Amino acid sequence: MTDAIETDVVIIGAGPVGLFAVFELGLLDLKCHLIDILDRPGGQCAELYPEKPIYDIPGVPMVTGQQLTEQLMEQIAPFHPEFHFNEMVETLEKLDDGSFRVVTGLGTTFHAKVVVIAAGGGSFQPKRPPIQGIEDYEGNSVFYSVRKMDDFKDLELIIVGGGDSALDWTLNLQPLAKRVTLIHRRPGFRASPDSVNKMKALAAVGALDFIVGQITELHGDNGVLSGATVKTEDGTSEISATRILPFFGLTMKLGPVSEWGIELQDNLIPVDTEKFETSVPGVFAIGDINWYPGKLKLILSGFHEGALMAQAAKRIVSPDERIIFQYTTSSTNLQKKLGVN
Repeated sequence: MTDAIETDVVIIGAGPVGLFAVFELGLLDLKCHLIDILDRPGGQCAELYPEKPIYDIPGVPMVTGQQLTEQLMEQIAPFHPEFHFNEMVETLEKLDDGSFRVVTGLGTTFHAKVVVIAAGGGSFQPKRPPIQGIEDYEGNSVFYSVRKMDDFKDLELIIVGGGDSALDWTLNLQPLAKRVTLIHRRPGFRASPDSVNKMKALAAVGALDFIVGQITELHGDNGVLSGATVKTEDGTSEISATRILPFFGLTMKLGPVSEWGIELQDNLIPVDTEKFETSVPGVFAIGDINWYPGKLKLILSGFHEGALMAQAAKRIVSPDERIIFQYTTSSTNLQKKLGVN
């Protein structure tokens, strides 16, 4: 263990729930290291929809995924968490004294008294449409997420899909793009009816195009897209486009978590609702990766879970210390930790 990084808590996953866990743990003087396979904090919020509005964060009428990440990073700054990006935890071993040895695929080793799994649904990757040769255009003309809306300004854009992501980005990018064409294989949608109605209203006045059909072929050279062939009931047609955004959903993979000796249920981690502890004492699971009766996969639910988890983690790290519950609004001690007093 001489080469291991010593810390109170290892948090696996640096999405919004993992970040807020740092805040709750920091208030209790627990030091955290976070590990994430992505190259930056924010999890799915930052990777898949950094500019997509989120409307159900309490007290915040609207915030984008990137803004929420930045605000959480500002909130936890007083606790100086340490991040380890582009790394995946490979092994989790419980030691004889009840602590844990955590090792990543790069060989980085941690020794912690508590482990918190906040890995969302596990590692994720977008589903690739069954279009021959689409790989040649990925990252140049074909994108599976929108990190910056201005990247699509004044361009001819095809959006493919029938879910909320496809409809949301159709509506959000329509004012920016030179032209937006939405393609879905059938007239019905799996998206919000309000979004569908807004899209159809724009199509009715010619502000965008909606086609019921499927892309069968892409056209271009050296990864630079010039258009696509679309098959409909009436035959095939050619559509001019320089960018394509396919939204066919995500493939979620639990990854090495399944090999850590933790009880699983349908690729989720069952927890209690008092501490959000897993079947392995000292290992907690918060956010979308956990399961309990009545579970709602909402960011705000993960925040609540992180608060209760932190109280239990403190008892493990400091079993002889008396824990006094305090409010940030009135505790000068907590305010001093936050640098506001």
